[in-house]
Amino acid sequence: MPAVLRVALPVPLPALFDYLPPAVGEAGVGARVLVPFGRQRMVGVVVAIDAEAAVESRRLKQALRLLDDEALLDPELMQTLAWAADYWLGAPGEAYANALPLALREPKPLPPIGDEYWSLTLAGRSAHDAGSRRGGSKALLALLADGALSAQELTERQPGWREAARRLASAGLLERSERAPAERPLPASSAPQLNDEQQQAVAVVGAALGDYQPFLLDGVTGSGKTEVYLALIEQVLAQGKQALLLVPEIGLAPQTVRRLRQRLGVIVEVLHSSLSEGDRARAWLRARAGSARVILGTRSAVFTPLPQAGLIIVDEEHDSAYKQQDGFRYHARDLALVRARALGVPVLLGSGTPSLESLANAAAGRYRTLHLRARPGAVRPPQVQIVDMRAQRLQHGMSPALLAAVADTVARGEQALVFRNRRGYAPVLLCHSCGWHAGCPHCDRPLTLHAGRRQLICHHCDHRQRMPQVCPVCGVGDLKPQGHGTERLEEALVSLFPQVPVLRVDRETTRRRDAFEQLLAQLQDDAPAILVGTQMLAKGHDLPNLTLVAIVGVDEGLHSIDFRAEERLAQLVVQVAGRAGRARKPGRVVLQTHQPEHPLLRNLLARGYAAAAADLLDERRKIQLPPYSHQVLLRADAPQRDHVDTFLRDARALLPELDAVQIAGPMQAPMPLRAGRQRGQLLLESTQRSVLRGMLRPWQHALFALPSARRVRWSLDVDPIDLY
Repeated sequence: MPAVLRVALPVPLPALFDYLPPAVGEAGVGARVLVPFGRQRMVGVVVAIDAEAAVESRRLKQALRLLDDEALLDPELMQTLAWAADYWLGAPGEAYANALPLALREPKPLPPIGDEYWSLTLAGRSAHDAGSRRGGSKALLALLADGALSAQELTERQPGWREAARRLASAGLLERSERAPAERPLPASSAPQLNDEQQQAVAVVGAALGDYQPFLLDGVTGSGKTEVYLALIEQVLAQGKQALLLVPEIGLAPQTVRRLRQRLGVIVEVLHSSLSEGDRARAWLRARAGSARVILGTRSAVFTPLPQAGLIIVDEEHDSAYKQQDGFRYHARDLALVRARALGVPVLLGSGTPSLESLANAAAGRYRTLHLRARPGAVRPPQVQIVDMRAQRLQHGMSPALLAAVADTVARGEQALVFRNRRGYAPVLLCHSCGWHAGCPHCDRPLTLHAGRRQLICHHCDHRQRMPQVCPVCGVGDLKPQGHGTERLEEALVSLFPQVPVLRVDRETTRRRDAFEQLLAQLQDDAPAILVGTQMLAKGHDLPNLTLVAIVGVDEGLHSIDFRAEERLAQLVVQVAGRAGRARKPGRVVLQTHQPEHPLLRNLLARGYAAAAADLLDERRKIQLPPYSHQVLLRADAPQRDHVDTFLRDARALLPELDAVQIAGPMQAPMPLRAGRQRGQLLLESTQRSVLRGMLRPWQHALFALPSARRVRWSLDVDPIDLY
């Protein structure tokens, strides 16, 4: 009987597929193959060989072509991905596909992994000498006038250079070449003197290099966690090994790359969704070959091959961006722990506001905690003032005390951040005459007014429509924006402080690649400015002249139905407040609220995040919520409500009655209608993870067999972080 290949294909089914080997070549586990699947051809990953076929071999189709002479995924990654697919109830093929950059999911030869270089042609040198180009093209010609530069060097020195490069290359002024990766020592900067706490953290983690050990680096915002990372990566490089550093947001990557490269003197490979697919594939393959020594990336970079692994670091480990919210719903922080165990290396989780899950693991002895309580170079922690908004006369949602603080700050030549975690101009457009408000026709939510575009936009399904001139119900032109988003705050601050630059940083102003970095580059270290922004500005940015943080709205997080809302609010307030006074100048935080006596705010500001988190953990323990219980959420949506309700009732009937498992639902989702689809859910919860896991796979297979499942779109989310 011929050998059988068991192949994982990128389809949302909890199954592997059997094929006969291709006519040419010998497939190995971890190699890619091109196979027929229905009327399509798909690239799959060989998971096992000589497996017993599920059907007679004469009925099996033959793999069309072997794409790799040797395994693309090594045994550690194959084992980790199999575990991850099982734990998060993912389709195996989707889990394996997630590990590969998009360019490697196509039936093409592997791209070369040499370094990409760009240089001037003779015509390009003439164009530079003549000064015949303008803007980005002129700047790029000037950069290359002294010789060829690598793609990474160009990215660091001229963000967004590729568009200009394409124009110049098509005109015959630039040429691209590949060079074999070489150990090129780059100039490295000297490290600052670490304080005692930083030295202790580096010594403790450094002593564990070569063994699996999870560490939680609990450092107040601005305490120098990155310097600890850098010192440890230096030790890893000295041992000839690789370091993987995960960050939650793409916006943090460019400044982190520069800092790593300047300090370490090595090329830093980057993996995130803003890169071209070719660049991502080359970086991934360099890591696989071992030539990439330092890899920096967002969530999906946790799948990077690490044949010479030395250390894994997860920065801002509390951030919800590490959880994939569709498709294969893995959590990159948790997967980093699994990979570190399999690779036998330490994993360092860093945060100024650790998640309650990590704090519970540390309390249980599963993680070793390291503390950074001092802020190197800072005069003192920022002073915090709560402003009671009740009975105050507000200007565009800002209190007199807040505006006075902004005025004082810019008068001293310093910078202020006005934080509002709501983009757009106003969250509601209301008719003052009849009470009509603009609602999304596809969602159960109001449309947000974006005045600059004169559009109403749904932030849930992206429905857009023109702003009406008159009320569509009563015909009166008395339409009033209600509430305040970043766009409206920007408009107000520009009018109140006309002599001061006002920069808005949110998803609207940072859509273009490198726009975030370009916005921050406009800030001068010694000049006044006002920043208006959302949570994008709460994470990891050092602005030495920023001395005031004014937080406009926190009340929404105090009365949410989501049990995680207060934890997230506490983290957000502390992270945003930590932007103030990070250099030698003292910082100040103004927090305005209608709930000045709320226990969370008072506790947070009087005793700090650690005390607030301890109280929240105590509450969770008493009512047996995560991390002291484990949850699985079944979500379903369909155009018709009865299809959702029928499926959820059928799903509930399939569950065994177990005292150890509590079942909530079927019930409507907190947002019952989204993008024109009715939504519902069923929540399973247990304090015994093993009991819950024992019933999940059989239940999942039974769900696929339900006739009512064909009328809905459904998913299972293990350890959900949003019950929406």
